[in-house]
Amino acid sequence: MQQPSLLKGLAWVALSILCWAPLFPVAKRVLPIVDAFAMGTVRYAIGSLLFVAILAALEGRQALRYGGRFAPAVLFGLVGITGFNAFVWYGLTFTRPEHAAIIMGIQTPLIALAVWVARGVRPAGFTLACTAAAFCGVVLVVTKGDPAGALSGGALLGDFLVFLGALSWVIYTLSASRFPGWSPLRFTVLTCLPGAVGLALVNAAAVGAGIAAVPTGAALGSIAWQIAYFAVGTVVLGVLGFNFSVKYLGPLNTMLMLNLVPVSVFAIEAMLGRSFAPVELSGAALVIGALVANNLYLRGVSRRSA
Repeated sequence: MQQPSLLKGLAWVALSILCWAPLFPVAKRVLPIVDAFAMGTVRYAIGSLLFVAILAALEGRQALRYGGRFAPAVLFGLVGITGFNAFVWYGLTFTRPEHAAIIMGIQTPLIALAVWVARGVRPAGFTLACTAAAFCGVVLVVTKGDPAGALSGGALLGDFLVFLGALSWVIYTLSASRFPGWSPLRFTVLTCLPGAVGLALVNAAAVGAGIAAVPTGAALGSIAWQIAYFAVGTVVLGVLGFNFSVKYLGPLNTMLMLNLVPVSVFAIEAMLGRSFAPVELSGAALVIGALVANNLYLRGVSRRSA
């Protein structure tokens, strides 16, 4: 890898880490003011409009056309953008930010398992072992070593919803290969648009069912900087940073660097006064260690096959 590309890639992935690390701690503290459904809708409504402007400016207005791929773009936008945000944000209402971050961290081994199921490509034995270790670590974190006790509260429900959100994002990530000829930016924008519409419809259904409420102007105004961070930081800058870091570093190096996100979430929560049980810290270390080991292994395999 040439030095300029390495430096550019590290700069872009650092941007993603900085943008995404505070997401769950900030969101957890916003949800008592604006519910999960409204927050997801507002976040992607603003983010999608910004993405449209960026795509039109960089690739021209013709890039906003679906070119016969409207149906699959809508399908995967609903699964990835709508599904991910609805499950994760609502799940975060019941669970802790650090739990959500750890669960989201197992998306890489989930992708390996999904490719095995969908395409018959069996992961290496080492990858399967790391996947099993990561799942064990997640179980330790979310149950605190007491599965029976976890079933009695709402935290386990929240963790399960976050897991469904992670699974939705895995499906969305794998769907990118179905859109050859589209740049990462175009794929993101043209799936974000139907995903944002889906979030608005889910929000309306939740309001109709009485499990969500339309936020007041005063409530939205009181979290103006958080909304700006969610839309500009996590949706636009975070996703662009990820896409460009993949371009310069490759997916394996990028995913390895992003393992710093759950570590950062634990650090942020600790600075905010959160105390952790030893079993939670042990589970988090097991998950992060398994993810790093698997990424290092895959990088070694990639170098040997190059």
